[in-house]
Amino acid sequence: MTTLPQPPDILSPEFAADPYPGYRILRAHYPLFHDPGTDSFLVSRYEDVARAFRDPVFTTDNYAWQLEPAHGGRTLPQMSGREHSVRRALVAPAFRGRELREKFLPVIERNARELIDAFRDAAETDLVASFATRFPINVIVDMLGLDRADHDRFHGWYVSAVGFLANLAQDPEVAEAGRRAGRELSAYLLPIIHERRANPGDDLLSTLCTAEVEGTRMNDRDITSFVSLLLSAGGETTDKALAALFRNLLAHPDQLAAVRADRSLIPVAFAETLRFTPPVQMIMRQTAAEVTLSGGTVPAGATVTCLIGAANRDERQYARPDTFDVLRGDLSPATAFSAAADHVAFGLGRHFCAGALLAHAEVQVAAGQLLDAFPAMDFAEGAAPADAGVFTRGPEHLRVRLAPGEDPPDGLIPRTPQPPRDSR
Repeated sequence: MTTLPQPPDILSPEFAADPYPGYRILRAHYPLFHDPGTDSFLVSRYEDVARAFRDPVFTTDNYAWQLEPAHGGRTLPQMSGREHSVRRALVAPAFRGRELREKFLPVIERNARELIDAFRDAAETDLVASFATRFPINVIVDMLGLDRADHDRFHGWYVSAVGFLANLAQDPEVAEAGRRAGRELSAYLLPIIHERRANPGDDLLSTLCTAEVEGTRMNDRDITSFVSLLLSAGGETTDKALAALFRNLLAHPDQLAAVRADRSLIPVAFAETLRFTPPVQMIMRQTAAEVTLSGGTVPAGATVTCLIGAANRDERQYARPDTFDVLRGDLSPATAFSAAADHVAFGLGRHFCAGALLAHAEVQVAAGQLLDAFPAMDFAEGAAPADAGVFTRGPEHLRVRLAPGEDPPDGLIPRTPQPPRDSR
């Protein structure tokens, strides 16, 4: 008789060190497993996770306790029906199409260049501390038209908000820090929101203050909650994805060389990084009714933890799923940043990440400028650093040796390729 392996404890240090062996056990033997530590049903196979993101029976009611306390109000992920469609229509245009290309791409390029300039002549740097963790937050602050002197302040709020969302063990100090960050951010924003309503400018915060769809406009709390969500969700995905992208490429020098030679492969490498080492490893849903999945039945009102990291390495969906391969044939970069993606790192369906194209533009610009600035780069400590984290996951440090290239002539900053046009 074959003995089944024990299901993993997703709150254990062993799982945090490397969740992928545990994911394999879950997919093979426990595709639907009630986890006592989180009191939720773990779903690990691609077809089940994709269904949970698309099927309306899987609601986002869980976000009332999971997200709302940190953001200080209801946000897009919590909403459904007309409320969701109208609110999404209010904010989405800023993150795609002409608005993104013409208004915010220069902001992205400038912030990447300024951060790189700080270590352009260094022999080595930590790409996480000096670039990845700062870049998306600086971009968001500048898009909103807020004081650039407050970059560090926003970074602190971002760290606390992400800690709240990732607090699976329910540490009370971490939870309170997240709630406090939400209160401080709201107090900071409210007088600025009132000023922008009276004197709107050309920035994202002014757009949020003045946008109107079907007679609906965002109130003060809607805006502060959305900005809080943008900092945590938009910052965390790009932060960890950038670090993981360069770690994965440096660990595969032949693929790094291919990307250096053909910059159109940057979004391809980004898509494969989202599949291979997704920055968000799990997203929760709540069932509105009893529902049957491949591993059994989930009762109504239950919390379902969709294991993105497991689904994105499902051998039923991908060939050689545990291999990083920017040229794999079962992942389409053409759809990787849309609701038709064949990975689940951004979710799927009605709650597909509204900022996916912004993340794409940020990573494309950042990677292109880093490759231009440093024609040679390798691990300073000789080996690829491991990822850390359970809810969100990525390298905590990425120390690299650098070979600086020539500075571009004044006024001749290399332009990166344009972000893809949104088909919606």
